[in-house]
Amino acid sequence: MYSSFANFYPYYLSEHSDRTSRRLHVFGTGAALAQLITAAALAEPVLLASAFVSGYAFAWVGHFVFEKNKPATFRYPLYSLRGDFTMAWDVLRGRIPW
Repeated sequence: MYSSFANFYPYYLSEHSDRTSRRLHVFGTGAALAQLITAAALAEPVLLASAFVSGYAFAWVGHFVFEKNKPATFRYPLYSLRGDFTMAWDVLRGRIPW
């Protein structure tokens, strides 16, 4: 068990070492965020539900097909969600290779 996100994030990154997997995660996170914003703006609950499906679908393909590991979401759901957004932000800022 991790005592903080700062302790968890290096583990999270180690589980996302494949470049294609990272790209799928960033795309899925961006798509989910866009859907959440649109769902809120339009008060559309179907988009709210689809945001979670599309966000996780891309990430899970990355894990099961490219990383060949189980998503951290299963053991650390909140840290993993934060890790998705942190990694996407780090990729967009050039801190992690795209």
